[in-house]
Amino acid sequence: MTIEIKEKPEPNSPAALLNERIQNRLAGIKRKLLVMSGKGGVGKSTVAAYLALLLADRGYKVGLMDIDLHGPSIPRLLGIQGGLVVKSATQVEPYVLPNQVKVVSMEMMLGENKDTAVIWRGPLKISAIKQFIADIEWGALDFLVLDSPPGTGDEPLTIAQTIKDAEAVIVTTPQEVSLADVRKSIQFCRQVKMSILGVIENMSAFGCPHCREKIALFGQGGGADMARQMGVPFLGEIPLDPDMVRFGDRGQLSVLIQNKGKELNSAYRQILSKIEQNFYV
Repeated sequence: MTIEIKEKPEPNSPAALLNERIQNRLAGIKRKLLVMSGKGGVGKSTVAAYLALLLADRGYKVGLMDIDLHGPSIPRLLGIQGGLVVKSATQVEPYVLPNQVKVVSMEMMLGENKDTAVIWRGPLKISAIKQFIADIEWGALDFLVLDSPPGTGDEPLTIAQTIKDAEAVIVTTPQEVSLADVRKSIQFCRQVKMSILGVIENMSAFGCPHCREKIALFGQGGGADMARQMGVPFLGEIPLDPDMVRFGDRGQLSVLIQNKGKELNSAYRQILSKIEQNFYV
């Protein structure tokens, strides 16, 4: 199946003016990382949020944009209670965390009832994502991390067609059912000509807190094998850590970063080092 690439809009049309605003916003952002997955339940949003927090901890200027319009989870993972600051119809300020990470999510626009269902068809979702990019005052950033919903639908396709230099970070678990869908995500990226930064295997071996034995609850090594077969970089394995679940549910992921010796953080540091190898100031 061939993915349709839309024609360039007429000069001075509303679509052309929107695209111009989008490019102006993106001009101040050095790298854009699209965190995606072939299926749900692989911890993709947690990976996206934690990558953003760790990048900020390393001194980078970071933005985090949640484009999962139907199931936004970034605000809850980070304990965000506030909303966006609307300065005008085309100027919106993101929520800023204490570590200066700038965050935007659909959940911040739902008011008091955060459980409201967003029931939108494709054109509305595409329009919302483009407006997010065009209207948000991101300022100068080293990294913009985009958390995409699972699959290869409207949201990742909109990013691929709007942010031409986006780099895909694909999250999987070691299970074959997850790896099969990741292969589709890789083929999607190739079809839309999106650079693939690499694959992360999440929920890898679990370290028993009593005997320290490594237990591969969901298997292990499948991500590396699949990446090798598909000819894409493998960024690393992230262990299954109960603290990630515990602090994520509390909206306190940033607390985990303080434990520098934690195996979880060691795994993420190795992944970040590979990401940074493609980073030029």
